[in-house]
Amino acid sequence: MDSLAAALALPDLWDRLTGTQPDPDLWVVLATLVAALAVVVPHTLWRISRNAITIAHEGGHGLIALLTGRQLTGIRLHSDTSGLTVSRGKPYGVGMILTAAAGYTAPSLLGLGGAALLAAGRITLLLWAATALLVAMLVMIRNAYGVLTVVLAGGAFLLVSWLAGPQVQAAFAYAVVWFLLFGGVRPPFELQAKRSRGGAGDSDADQLSRLTHVPAGLWLFLFHAVSLCSLIGGGRWLLEV
Repeated sequence: MDSLAAALALPDLWDRLTGTQPDPDLWVVLATLVAALAVVVPHTLWRISRNAITIAHEGGHGLIALLTGRQLTGIRLHSDTSGLTVSRGKPYGVGMILTAAAGYTAPSLLGLGGAALLAAGRITLLLWAATALLVAMLVMIRNAYGVLTVVLAGGAFLLVSWLAGPQVQAAFAYAVVWFLLFGGVRPPFELQAKRSRGGAGDSDADQLSRLTHVPAGLWLFLFHAVSLCSLIGGGRWLLEV
């Protein structure tokens, strides 16, 4: 009987994963937009919520390192919302450049991809894909605080995707995507402010400058362009309900 129940459940799970879900009401989309802004704009809340952006930032470094053939050795997430991703391979070349460029662009591009899925009605697929990425990232975390933050994030996605109703799932998914889109905009401005004060001398932009002999300011401009264009494009998709 158990094997029969499992056989019957698998098609249902596949249908949930590949099927579409109804769009939420416009007021839900707007409410999640406001909620995302509320945890990104105020400095006090941003100091906490920025941990989630750091997960996306370091996850971006790690994913691109693997995709470009580098050996990912570990990821660390710290309580001051900084992080470190270590990979082995040639210290130069396209793979290293793409890996270094992936951090500041990852949250916004993830938000843009999430907005595309939501515009297509793939709410469940987004939640499960996010959970899978967090589980995969957990394997590479090398410090206790990093494990804690990734487990909490993954647990939230898992609980919502399995236990919550369609409306709650939709609200959660929209809130997460709005947060990534808005949260991806602020770090490049913070980096720009630090560099203007003579700090952050070993930032991703500076590393990219040394790798490509292109001024760090141009790489910073790229980070701004990706985040702002993702916000505009993703926001348009999310508001078309």
